[in-house]
Amino acid sequence: MSDRGMGERAGPSSGPGRGICSGDTVLLADVGNSRIKLARLDDFAACAGLPTVARRQDLDSRGFHPDNLERWLLAAAPGPAVILVASVYEAAASRLEATVADISATKHRPVRQRRIGHQDLPLSVALDEPHKVGIDRLAAAAAAGLVKPAGRPAVVVDCGTAVTVDMLAADGRFLGGAILPGPALMARALAEGTSRLPAVAAAVGGELPAMPGRSTEAAIAAGIGHGIRGAITRLVAEARAASGGDAATILTGGWAEAVRDVLPDAVVIPDLVLTGIALGAGRACAR
Repeated sequence: MSDRGMGERAGPSSGPGRGICSGDTVLLADVGNSRIKLARLDDFAACAGLPTVARRQDLDSRGFHPDNLERWLLAAAPGPAVILVASVYEAAASRLEATVADISATKHRPVRQRRIGHQDLPLSVALDEPHKVGIDRLAAAAAAGLVKPAGRPAVVVDCGTAVTVDMLAADGRFLGGAILPGPALMARALAEGTSRLPAVAAAVGGELPAMPGRSTEAAIAAGIGHGIRGAITRLVAEARAASGGDAATILTGGWAEAVRDVLPDAVVIPDLVLTGIALGAGRACAR
């Protein structure tokens, strides 16, 4: 089974985003708490499978340089474009949009902008207040709904600044899930919330930290490295049990590979949120 997905991919479209947003090149922005993930929509799989993205670029959410965005924009879309922005960090999204507007005006490069909301996604949200759910969670769920096995529920694990473990019903409805701090947040909380514990780089990649840790730094690394794996494993087990036990597991996020060993049956799809944002292109561009 390919790591790109569980379903068959549709054939190529007539060009990057053609027929979706009036012929403009479609650009995607996933504005997170740590990074802004950028991509260009290359093929929109209208029948099955996921859209494909290219020209991936990451910016620092808290301090990206406008020149870096301009260089990426020129390379990704030298002509008219529309950028679809999904954000969980309003200050960073506003700065991104202002920078894009400035580039469009001063460089005479037409770039339209659209914010992606839950109403743009092909996803039924079985919650009382869907507008309060992080758009990254919903975009990932919308994409997962296309690739999960038909008639089976799914658990979607996104490993970012925060970890989310969300559930999709067998019919594709978003059921909610769980959120916990990622390893970098855990390390920062220990350093900032205590008087003596040092700041330690979170250890989630490579070899597992030794247990027992034979220094304070090693003990923190062991606690975070083993703890995050244990938490994710338990949450996925609880989610699968709640869904009847046969849920597929889909794994994404910047450090997803670091926990793949504890989720051996998971399918890893690196750009799940970005491809989910692309699924909202039709409705967003019709506004």
